[in-house]
Formats: sequence, structure tokens, C-alpha cells
Amino acid sequence: MARAQGARAQMALAFETTYGTPPASGFTKMPFASTTLGAEQPLQTSELLGYGRDPQAPIKDAVTADGDVVVPLDAEAFGFWLKAAFGAPMTTGTGPYTHEFRSGNWALPSFSVETGMPEVPRFAMYSGCMVDSLNWQMARSGLLTATASIVAQGENIATSTAAGTPANIALKRFGHFNGAITRNGSNIGNVVSADLTYANNLDRIETIRADGKIDGADPSIAALTGNVVVRFADQTLVTQAINGEACELEFSYTLPIGETLTLTAHAVYLPRPRIEISGPQGVQATFDWQAASDPVLGRMCTVTLTNEREVY
Repeated sequence: MARAQGARAQMALAFETTYGTPPASGFTKMPFASTTLGAEQPLQTSELLGYGRDPQAPIKDAVTADGDVVVPLDAEAFGFWLKAAFGAPMTTGTGPYTHEFRSGNWALPSFSVETGMPEVPRFAMYSGCMVDSLNWQMARSGLLTATASIVAQGENIATSTAAGTPANIALKRFGHFNGAITRNGSNIGNVVSADLTYANNLDRIETIRADGKIDGADPSIAALTGNVVVRFADQTLVTQAINGEACELEFSYTLPIGETLTLTAHAVYLPRPRIEISGPQGVQATFDWQAASDPVLGRMCTVTLTNEREVY
């Protein structure tokens, strides 16, 4: 009897034309490291009296389908997650192509994701998926991955795939050593690590339905937050925090073969940090920054992905 193994798991993704309806074709095989995406339906314990000490049968509650998918930051597949988080990009060029994703889009696309364990066999199709948040960290070493938090409408289990034969993607992965951080166009020195999170803050539409599923998920006020940990060497960031001024932070990755990924937060505000001297080692300061809409550009951030893919 075959047993499920994570090493044989697979994932395919396709954007939907109608919310909650998986497309019949057009799936793409997605690289991923792990996933907690799943559906659950708790039981409500019976409150009825008069039947003795033993309880009556429980009642099924509403269905909740959500979870996280950990994916690599790569030059092509990551664009699907950016489209889900920000909306369709503005694409220019003739190869390589430049895809520009902008924050503030009210019309976010829904998509279907199928996770498969062929040896069981078990294929779970999650429809009506939307990205609630996208997060990743920058460091000196280690594997570079992002976490996409997903809100889905429901789950359908089958013994054979409904995604057909998904299209393959040539994996061109960014690494931490490909990364750089700039402030107002100049490199920030002494950065130890950085963290950034873009959140759509989806509002589940929990209408009354016979199947217990949600009716959709609406984006509310977006947020772009994070932190930058630096070795304390000058007063530049502290001065900005004290003065309440905004700066532009750019987080970028560049591969030697030309592919790039850049997130630009156009108006970043820094809190005044506590500067602690905890011992003889170097002094570090953590700035928990928040981004806001830039009054000139009219948006909070722009993500630019340059690769050989023409359309997302």
C-alpha cells in the first residue's frame, strides 16, 4: 500500500474566469516548499437537555478553507503570486519583458490551486483562492522563500487530477546573495536583515449558504510593513524617524543572466527605535517601518519583475 510522501507532492495553479469555478485548462505547475492550505469543518456540540448525561449528535459548522504556501522567489513562477496579490501587471518590452505590479488595485483575481499526492491517490482542488498577504525576509544566507497566505472558498477532493497536464516553468531562483536594499537611491550600509509583508486584509463575505462556504473575499485597506535591522553606525535613520519624514526603500534581486525582482516602497515612515547597548558586541537597531501612499505617484508600492515570460 502506497503512503503519502511530501517529496512526491505537486501543485498546479490557474486563474479563474468566474469566482469559485476552477478553469477546465490553463494550469501551471508551481514550485513550492510546503503548504498548510486545507479546508476544515468543525463540529458544534449539542446543547440539548433531557436526554440523559450522554450528548446528542453534534452539528456541522461552517467550512473554512485557507492556509499558507511557502514558495521560492524565482524569476518566473513568482509572478503568478504577485498577480494574485496585486492584480494584473502592466507589461512592456519585447523580451525580456518588464511586468509592473502596483498596489491599490480593488479588483484582485481569484485562482484555483490543486495539490496532489498521486500515490494515495488524493487530489485536492481549492477554488475561489485569493492572496491575503505575501511575506519574505532578506538575510545574508539561507534559502530565499516567500509565504503566501491564502483565503479560499472551498475544497473538492478527487482520486484523479482536474488540472490536466500543467505547463512547466524553468526555475530560475533568486538567492539572498542576489539582494540589495537602497534608501532614496543609495545603498543602506550595515543592514543585518530585513522583513517585508504586503497585506490585502481580505474581508470574508460570510453569507448564509447551504454549502457553508463563503461568498467571496473583498480587499480592504492594504498594508505594507516590515522591519530593517542595522548595525548602528550613523544617525541617518534615527534622524528621519525623529523628524517624521518619509523615504523610499527599494528591495531588489538581480540574477547574473539579467532577471530582476524589485519592490519599491515609495513613502516609508520609521518609528523612533530604542538603542540598547547589551554588551561588548556591536550595537544593533531595529526599525519597524510602515509604508503609505505616495502623494505624487498615488500608490504605496510598485513591484517590478523582469523575465522572458510575455503574459501573466
